[in-house]
Amino acid sequence: MNVQVIKAILPPRHWQQRTSVTYRRCYSGGGGGGLGIGNVHDQVLPSLSSSNKKSSILKEPKTVSLIGAPMTFGQPFVGTDDTPTLLRKAGLRSMLTQLGWRVKDNPDLDHSADNLSVLYNNQRSQQQQQREPKLGDNAKNSILVGMGSQLIYKLVQEACNQGQFPLVLGGDHSISLGSLSGILQTRPSTGILWIDAHADLHTPETSETGNMHGMPLGMLMEGISYDTSTLPGFEWMMEQPKQQKKIPPTNIVYVGLRDVDEAERRAIRKLGIRAFTMYDIDHYGIGRVMDMALEHLLIKEKCSNVHLSWDIDSVDPIHAPATGTAVRGGLTYREAHYICESVAACGALASADIVELNPTLSDEDGGDMTIDLGIQLVTSLMGKSII
Repeated sequence: MNVQVIKAILPPRHWQQRTSVTYRRCYSGGGGGGLGIGNVHDQVLPSLSSSNKKSSILKEPKTVSLIGAPMTFGQPFVGTDDTPTLLRKAGLRSMLTQLGWRVKDNPDLDHSADNLSVLYNNQRSQQQQQREPKLGDNAKNSILVGMGSQLIYKLVQEACNQGQFPLVLGGDHSISLGSLSGILQTRPSTGILWIDAHADLHTPETSETGNMHGMPLGMLMEGISYDTSTLPGFEWMMEQPKQQKKIPPTNIVYVGLRDVDEAERRAIRKLGIRAFTMYDIDHYGIGRVMDMALEHLLIKEKCSNVHLSWDIDSVDPIHAPATGTAVRGGLTYREAHYICESVAACGALASADIVELNPTLSDEDGGDMTIDLGIQLVTSLMGKSII
């Protein structure tokens, strides 16, 4: 067996622990198993603890509705559209059944530019078609993102109405414009855990890039004055039977922030949004941070259930290199798992997104590592436990 030794410098927040780490990438010359990541054994076993309960909103038998949302138009890189297929090929469905879930696996939504453009033109009235749509106020690809969000919204709303657990597989983080819209319409007292390096609190008026994966919370937040329904592609928000509900700032908690723009910082402070940065995680430890986050949503604000939106860039790029906006100094492997395990144990989790996995932005090993981590985090979130 030939062993290739690779040295990697850890991000600054780990320097007090050790300055470098040695990774071993092992190649087996015969049929024997090596020590490489592909040979690491990871059992998928449900918790036996009576404290791990499912949300009372979910109906028996508990069913997860898998919604593949291969959206790429909220950011500049192709590749996030492969993730729903890669997560399934990695065994997501069978792992969920091992954890006691019934699985409703919906066909991936058609988020191709051609299909979304046709949907938009078909929905526009004759009067609307006689005038050109606005440019979108610095929201790139707003028609494509908006129509893709409507498709997600409909499936999430359907799953919620049937008492199922919508698990949305992104795609970039603009998919949350659809998933959150569906959840807020059907489960308005939902508390939101946003696990992300970034605040995603921009609107087209504040964004410097115009990339809509940085806007889902800003466009849906109470206290931020932006009429989303006037944006090309998002007219459906105004035309749906009930007026689009907004997120109360008290009903969201950030965990893992470390790259926040000035406009977002001002909004977080002005609105009083509960935010735990990587500094807080270093200071308190992840256990105390999650206790405070869940206590805020479930006890102080009395949210009836929790939606978790997980951006893989919240994790340090040592563990999740294949993502478009990687930032050093993120969550460790165990911190990431602890977040999922603590949310699963609280008994209030009823929906989730996982986004921004993009294997094309790393080498083959980095892509595999990131998809593998995504699978492990989802299964921890859905009830996988050590004991």
